[in-house]
Amino acid sequence: MLTIGYIGNGKSTNRYHLPFVLQRENIKVKTIYRRNPDHDNWDKIKGVHYTSDLDELLRDEDIQLIVICTKHDSHYEYAKLVLEHNKHCLVEKPFMETSEQAKEIFALAKEKGLVVQAYQNRRFDSDFLTVQKVIEEGKLGDLLEVEMHYDYYRPEVPESADSFDPNSSFLYGHGCHTLDQVISYFGKPDDIRYEVKQLLGQGRMNDYFDLDLYYGGLKVSVKSSYFRLKERPSFVVHGNKGCFIKETKDRQEEHLKLFYMPDNKDFGIDTIHHYGVLIYIDEEGIIHEEKVPSVNGDYGRVYDDVYEAVINGKDKTITDEQTLLQMEMLETGIKDLK
Repeated sequence: MLTIGYIGNGKSTNRYHLPFVLQRENIKVKTIYRRNPDHDNWDKIKGVHYTSDLDELLRDEDIQLIVICTKHDSHYEYAKLVLEHNKHCLVEKPFMETSEQAKEIFALAKEKGLVVQAYQNRRFDSDFLTVQKVIEEGKLGDLLEVEMHYDYYRPEVPESADSFDPNSSFLYGHGCHTLDQVISYFGKPDDIRYEVKQLLGQGRMNDYFDLDLYYGGLKVSVKSSYFRLKERPSFVVHGNKGCFIKETKDRQEEHLKLFYMPDNKDFGIDTIHHYGVLIYIDEEGIIHEEKVPSVNGDYGRVYDDVYEAVINGKDKTITDEQTLLQMEMLETGIKDLK
């Protein structure tokens, strides 16, 4: 049994963590810390202890791992505290504000023989897992180009911002999802081209980014915008023998926002209307077009991996090197914005 506690009791903890953890019989949630009980907006979980005393959480000998679900500007401080109290640590993304902070935290964990890693749940998005399945089946031939899109139409958000904060940028907040997907599957790129913009002008929020990552003859593009009235497909993959188009995103977040939880059998699962389309030419020159059933996603797989690392000493799936590479990309992408 892995016994865990949380720092933070907001949307992150209650929407993106607890629904999956509570399904796992080998993980027990003992304590949730939040600074201000008056701000509790979520129903309390039966059997879980709630406290506003951080020391109570940090000094509890039963708790092996603490999950940090707070704003990014407190991740470094809390992660350091957790490790100094000899607890393993899982940190929401973006992992830290700088790569230097990340290096320090990883070094401290190594010195103490502890596990610390980022909560990169989007590795287990259905659309991303389905793209991997299609690529590995080989019908696309040699891979030439992959486009990944994560679009909104929320002009009121950038229009309301009158300052720029690098660590609260669109790239930091959303690139930490998609860049991790690229790094986890394709590895470290040979080269990167950055186009990170403030569409409304200098001194406003970052509301657009387009990063091209090059792997030999393959280009992987990661694109997002706040001004897309019609979203681009979630994934478009081109090879020299075909293409795969996945229009819709993973549905776990959609269902969570509706409070339709993972204990439902059809939680997060695509119907045939959400399936991607594969078009390819076979060895006889015949063109095929077919729908591809989606691979089911599961954000809770991050916890399965952490369990194996903490309890059974297995290597982490989300490695320090991958997280540091992502942090360096985020820093580079926003360095010229003001």
